[in-house]
Amino acid sequence: MALPSVTRIRRAYTRLTTRAGGDWHARITRGATVVVARDDERAVKGYSIQKLFLAAALLAKSDRGELDLARRLTLGRTDILGGSGLYHLQPVHGDQLTVAGVLTALLLVSDNTAVRLCGRLVPAPEINEILASLGFARTRVAPTADPARFLLGDTTARETHDLLTRLATGSLLSTASSAFLLSVLRSPSGYHDGVRHDLPGPARTRVATKHGADHDARGAARHEAGIVFAEDGTPALIYSLFADALPAADDYGPTHPAVTAHAALGRILIESC
Repeated sequence: MALPSVTRIRRAYTRLTTRAGGDWHARITRGATVVVARDDERAVKGYSIQKLFLAAALLAKSDRGELDLARRLTLGRTDILGGSGLYHLQPVHGDQLTVAGVLTALLLVSDNTAVRLCGRLVPAPEINEILASLGFARTRVAPTADPARFLLGDTTARETHDLLTRLATGSLLSTASSAFLLSVLRSPSGYHDGVRHDLPGPARTRVATKHGADHDARGAARHEAGIVFAEDGTPALIYSLFADALPAADDYGPTHPAVTAHAALGRILIESC
C-alpha cells in the first residue's frame, strides 16, 4: 500500500538528511499542511539564498515607482567580484546593464558582481529597511563601511519559506514583479544540481528554486529553497532547506552529500504534487 504523500516526504527527509550529516534547518509545506519544521527559526548565514531577499527588496522599491527596471548601470572593473556568476569571466568591461538584467543575472546564475551592482542602486541600510517593511524581522544584509558594499548576511528557513509562500500567492510583490521573479527562478537555464537534478525536463520547469553554498569554520553549507508547482500551474509545495556544519567543503557539485539529498528529495516532492 502506497504511503500518503506527506508521510513519504517526512520519512524521506529524515532518512536523507541523517545520511548527509551536518545540522539541518528546514521547513516544507504542502498546501496548508506543515510537512517538515526542523529548527526553522535559527538564524544562519544565508549565502546566495540572500539574493532572493535582495531581489525582492529592489523589486518592492520598483513597485513603489522609486526604481526603474530600465535604468542602466555601467559595469566597471571595480564592480567585479569573483566566484559564481558570469560578469567576472569577461576580459573587458563597460557594459550598459539594465536593472532588470542585473536582477536576472543575480538569480539565474547567482552572480556575485550583480550584488555589488545592486548596492550601487540601493544602499545596505535601505535594503534592510525595505526587508523590515516587508515583514522580515531577522533577514538582513550586513553593511560595511561603504554603504554601497555589504555582506549577504543572515536569514532563517522560516523567513525564506515565508518569502516564497508570499511570492507564490502574489502577496509579496506586484503581479508584474512576481511574474518576473518566478520566470527567472523557473528557467531551465538555472540551477539543476539539487532538487531538479533527477527530474525530467518538463518537471524541472515546475520548480522555482535558488541555492546557496559556501563554508566556514564549522564546515560546508549547502542550502536550497523553492516552490514546486502542480501540473495545472498552481503552487503546490514550498521547501526551505538549510544545512551547515557539513563535510566536503570543497565539493560544490551534485556529488556533495547534502546536494545528493536535495536531488533524492526532489523526486519525491514533484511526485507529491
